[in-house]
Amino acid sequence: MSTAEAVDPDANRLPPAFEAYAEEPLEQAPAMGPGKNGLLEATLARSGDAPTRLVRDHVKVPYHLTGTLETDPAPGLTTLVTQEPTGGVAQGDCHRMVIDATAGSRAHVTTQSATKVHSMQANYAHLDASLTVESGAYLEYMPGSTIVNEDARCLQTVGLDLEPGSVAVVSDVLVPDGLSDHEPFGFDHYHARVEATCDGTLVCADAVDLRPAERDPRDPASVGEYGVVGSLYVFAPTGDEGSLVEDAPTPPLESLTEAIADRLDDLAAVHAGVSTLPADSGTIVRVLGHQERAVTAAIRTAWDETRQQTLGVGTPADRRY
Repeated sequence: MSTAEAVDPDANRLPPAFEAYAEEPLEQAPAMGPGKNGLLEATLARSGDAPTRLVRDHVKVPYHLTGTLETDPAPGLTTLVTQEPTGGVAQGDCHRMVIDATAGSRAHVTTQSATKVHSMQANYAHLDASLTVESGAYLEYMPGSTIVNEDARCLQTVGLDLEPGSVAVVSDVLVPDGLSDHEPFGFDHYHARVEATCDGTLVCADAVDLRPAERDPRDPASVGEYGVVGSLYVFAPTGDEGSLVEDAPTPPLESLTEAIADRLDDLAAVHAGVSTLPADSGTIVRVLGHQERAVTAAIRTAWDETRQQTLGVGTPADRRY
């Protein structure tokens, strides 16, 4: 058994290609070993109308936390900014977040900047997030863009365990390094997967899997002429009372989907699609564009509409993303 398999918590769920990458030894520190196996655990809780608090946290290098921010316009919603002072993700790294939003809590989790996945000679990098959202909780997991450099292999996984009556908003923006100094899509393999369950029932299993050497991403059936890929997932499985978030508006999911689509139709710089998820569990937005700024702006527009209809307020003005 390789070192990566021994310590990677998700090794048994790896796509077949990444299982093969994990067998490749590194000349420097062991894959997923000390200093490369980052962990951030956080539990968020709220009592009544009080602000949401970070009641438990645990971090391992390269993650770092400096507390929470209370600047969001949504009542009771706190912001958690995760930091990685190492400057990027290298081969053999596994960075894992575990976020628990308890009943009634409201939180926005983001990163201090874009995540840069460096060029690689062996193995791969794994960015993983496990989110638990209890009934009545509202959680946003919206990291900065993922910049994937030449020859890099990046596996990005997000797993959500939802309860009826919860809301979770998840975003992802892929920026190929070719938008700067290199040819577009010079990375080896990028695989981003989002899976969500509600009361043990699978409600979403979505993946973006790009392997430029095997199939040109510019194929019309993939991303076509575009270079930047953005996704926004709004999970809102309703409970028996049909409430999304306590004391907040409760739009039908079809209405939310149509409202997001109407606002995105006004954006000429991107190509976007909006669909309702199975079992009336939420909405998914996919955005293609030529520039990271345009795609990020479109994701923010969809995020703003989601907030307007679920929390009654828009996005915070002091956040770039």
